[in-house]
Amino acid sequence: MKRNPTAALAMTFSLMACSPVIARQNAPSPVTATADSGVAYARLARLALESDIVLDITIRSVARIAPAEATGLAPGHVRFYVTADVGALIRAGGPLPARIGYLVDVPFDPRGRAPNLKRQRVIAFARAVAGRPDQVQLVTPDAQFAWSPTLDQRVRDVVREVIAPDAPPTITGIGNAFHVPGTLPGEGETQIFLKTATGNPVSLLILRRPGEERRWALSLGDIIDEAGGAPKPDTLAWYRLACGLPDTLPEPSLQSQEEPNAAIAREDYAFVRESLGQCEDGRAG
Repeated sequence: MKRNPTAALAMTFSLMACSPVIARQNAPSPVTATADSGVAYARLARLALESDIVLDITIRSVARIAPAEATGLAPGHVRFYVTADVGALIRAGGPLPARIGYLVDVPFDPRGRAPNLKRQRVIAFARAVAGRPDQVQLVTPDAQFAWSPTLDQRVRDVVREVIAPDAPPTITGIGNAFHVPGTLPGEGETQIFLKTATGNPVSLLILRRPGEERRWALSLGDIIDEAGGAPKPDTLAWYRLACGLPDTLPEPSLQSQEEPNAAIAREDYAFVRESLGQCEDGRAG
């Protein structure tokens, strides 16, 4: 029996359009923006963590979805059903067909026209669709970027960090925090214990030494040690802290501290937050 491509497209759209990912109201960034314009590390890390499939693909064909059927489409955007040829599996739990399909929302160009995606090579962050091995679902409407050698290497580096056995865990909160003054004026140490999704110990150590600049270190394990230092920017450890720590130290974390020491602990935590910088992960709202 011949397969009706129009019916197949309609069935695919019906299956995927109801997804909460596609139905988000927040307007996505242009998914076809030039890759070398600079995608923030935090954005790549978030997408890599939310994806179980990361692909290097070339778009073969596109079919525009009627606005009336594009549930949750942001103003100024158009939705396409895309078929693409898989060039490389950057991350996947198993093999994929050579050709896949998915939905994508893209903004109109400055002239108000729908962009031409055909033959574009892109990197896409996606999830599998249950029961449909030839279909994937972008983790967010903007989880697709124009391919470039620079972006390709950056994405591979991020994925390598994410899937590493010793990858830093998700930060879920802050446990106890305390400051211990030293024997000399201006000397002391602040220790802050973090809660994690895995239960693995993670802690911060902030050091104050007379005549020296204040410094801090991250410890991933039971041993609290200053040797590791602060995580380098644009690493998964940095992302976990910059995007996972609250803006201020919660007061319940300091309940066992006298106020002078608690005040110093708050200052040291603020020092850590400031040194980490902002989490610019592209998440709307």
